[in-house]
Amino acid sequence: MSAYDTIEPDVDEQPKLAGSIHAAQNTRTPVVLTPSNHTSGLATTQSDAESGIAGIFRQSAHPLALFFLYIFRIAAIVVYIMCGWVTDNYVLSTVVVVVLLAMDFWNCRNVSGRTLVGLRFWNQVDEDGDSYWVFESRDPSRPANPVDSKMFWTAVYSFPLLWVALLIVSIVKLNFSYVPIVILSLVFNFANAIGFTYADRDAKQRWANSAVGGWGISGIGGQLVSSAISRSVGKIFS
Repeated sequence: MSAYDTIEPDVDEQPKLAGSIHAAQNTRTPVVLTPSNHTSGLATTQSDAESGIAGIFRQSAHPLALFFLYIFRIAAIVVYIMCGWVTDNYVLSTVVVVVLLAMDFWNCRNVSGRTLVGLRFWNQVDEDGDSYWVFESRDPSRPANPVDSKMFWTAVYSFPLLWVALLIVSIVKLNFSYVPIVILSLVFNFANAIGFTYADRDAKQRWANSAVGGWGISGIGGQLVSSAISRSVGKIFS
């Protein structure tokens, strides 16, 4: 056999080889596409469809008030974090953050609180110069929307904690130039948190007193029942 000769396969082996290839092709496992292969990432239940930010706004009774409650607070934090990267103008950054904080404080106390949870508060000074808190609350027979109430109290209590974290970061990084902005934001946020907390307690206290009066209990017995209800309500919502 020379170097240019080729080896021809045996004639008897060719049918066997073709038959084995044909059998291997027939034994392949078919791939079946089921609907689950395409719809696994989609919502299958109503609770899944209503989850997320869009679901919260759909379930809210006052989505516009809920939107502005969060947009001012988020914008103030975003501007504070980005002010050192976007611009070196310290005065401009401070003014923008303070304006956003003031708008959030006014909106939360006068619009969002009254609309979402039916609460409002302010400080009043009488003719003698004595200052005191005034609280307003919605009629207990008209409860707030559960989604609105939950999102409102989440915003009232969570954003002060975020500003505390930013204050710690500023101190650790020795960035003391922005500490006054954080302190001012803490004053605004904690004022709203404390004010609405006391307004909520005052509303529940007056609800307990009106409930006792509605039952027709008076005298010492009425005072005892009223104090018991007040203590129980205070323990639950404290």
